[in-house]
Amino acid sequence: MSATTTTQGATRPVTTAQRYTRPVGAQGFTGPVTTADGFTRPVMPLWLALVGAIGAGIALDAGFPDKGWWPMTLVGVAIVLTALIGRRWGSAFLIGAVAGATFWGVHISWLTLYLGPVPWLGLAGFEAVYFGLGAILIALLYRRADRVWPSARSRLLIVPIAVAGLWILREGVNSIFPYGGFSWGRVAMSQSESPYTGLVAWFGMAGLSFVLVWLVAFLIQLVRETGIRTSTRLLIGATAIAASLAVPAWPAVTAGTSRIAGVQGNADAGLFSPHAPGEILSDHVAASAALEGQKLDLVVWPENASDLDPAEYPIAARTLDAVSQELGGVPLVVGTIQQRGDKVYNTSLLWENGAIADYYDKRHPVPFAEWMPNRDFFHSLAPDLVDLVTRDYEFGTTDLTYDVNGLTAGVSICFDITDDAVMRAMAAEGAQVVLAQTNNADFGRTDENVQQLAIARLRAVEFGKSVVNISTVGTSEIIAPDGSRLAGIPPYEAGTMVADVPLATAPTPASLLGFQLEWLFAGLGLGALAVALTTRTPRRP
Repeated sequence: MSATTTTQGATRPVTTAQRYTRPVGAQGFTGPVTTADGFTRPVMPLWLALVGAIGAGIALDAGFPDKGWWPMTLVGVAIVLTALIGRRWGSAFLIGAVAGATFWGVHISWLTLYLGPVPWLGLAGFEAVYFGLGAILIALLYRRADRVWPSARSRLLIVPIAVAGLWILREGVNSIFPYGGFSWGRVAMSQSESPYTGLVAWFGMAGLSFVLVWLVAFLIQLVRETGIRTSTRLLIGATAIAASLAVPAWPAVTAGTSRIAGVQGNADAGLFSPHAPGEILSDHVAASAALEGQKLDLVVWPENASDLDPAEYPIAARTLDAVSQELGGVPLVVGTIQQRGDKVYNTSLLWENGAIADYYDKRHPVPFAEWMPNRDFFHSLAPDLVDLVTRDYEFGTTDLTYDVNGLTAGVSICFDITDDAVMRAMAAEGAQVVLAQTNNADFGRTDENVQQLAIARLRAVEFGKSVVNISTVGTSEIIAPDGSRLAGIPPYEAGTMVADVPLATAPTPASLLGFQLEWLFAGLGLGALAVALTTRTPRRP
């Protein structure tokens, strides 16, 4: 269909040059190319955008362990945002879904090790839909921004903030919905060893994602508004801004230390691994022998380290007591599975003076692994896989800390470390150190355990607390409040680690304001989108 224009009664065709305009803004800024009705024009053809989306997914993953090339995450974000400029909702969803499917397909490929392709494809596909829906929101904002904010300066101010807000809105909702969400793979989680790590103590995990996406969106908008040549000088200034964001970590306030040991039994503790009852317990007993003769305040074993519940099996109780006594009466923190009545819990026990002194039940059991939502429905789709989840763990309601001879120790079990709400609640209870118990045996020698370690390192900085990240097989490390490594155990080897762990005495800004900042940033994105969608502006002549 050809467009026409009428001048003094005469009708003549509209040329391509007339159909697209580049409005001139304040002080000679030349705005983005738009259509005649003021909507933003895409900066690349759809086929190239889809190719870019595949590359973006691969780049996003490369920023995470095991590669850990953190700048690549920013490159991936840049490709996605550029591909979304000027898009209608259908093509935006397609671009986002392709980028999301590529990223998640690579990022969680460890899920296939024992379970095969179906759960991997299901989770990656679901996450790709989320990514696509988030892409629609960003594309709608980009498409209407030039009509709603005609000034280049206003676009430079508003658009990057709004884009970053919509990005973390998607990450935030994805982290809590449905079934408690899947709070893995956020932009911030790729930055555990980057110059931007320190920002997480100021703004929280979501805030770090926001700042990094804002930086990328700002640079993109700068080039769009000024052109490549003109923006060169401004990009130098933008580089200075990027450098200024690499702030030091919040100066965590600590007082005193506690000498804490972690024990990695290198046990064959996978869900499908055949082992005799008590074998995993025996592996951790044997590994603990290396600690004899040391003066310790606390010994931490990983999740599921005692495959026999000492509350039910006297032999397990006697074994834990013997280990404690051989190490000078030191308290033990031990992971096990407990059944109370008809309910089953993934539990951490504090063993002290020959008895269970306290316990913590996992707050965030993993859906489709530790409990099966809508079991009948999913059983009709994949009965063999659903039948592998033979029991549903209850969601814990216990407090998140132990009092160990005056030491307030926070406890998280595996996926808990990814849950912002759990970690903030732990900080609010006054935890001085975090004991992060996990069992990575189901994922073999894949990237899963180092991805989780990266999250633990960010949590140490975010909350200004030392983290004892102890796994059945690795990767186990004791991490200082500034994110540095105090001690560790080689992966897939039985061993111990010991450190004088600094004890936190004051909260970080992120622990006090992280939740409020997350929804403030997301609200700014939604507010700007609402303005863009509801503001009616006259079409350009």
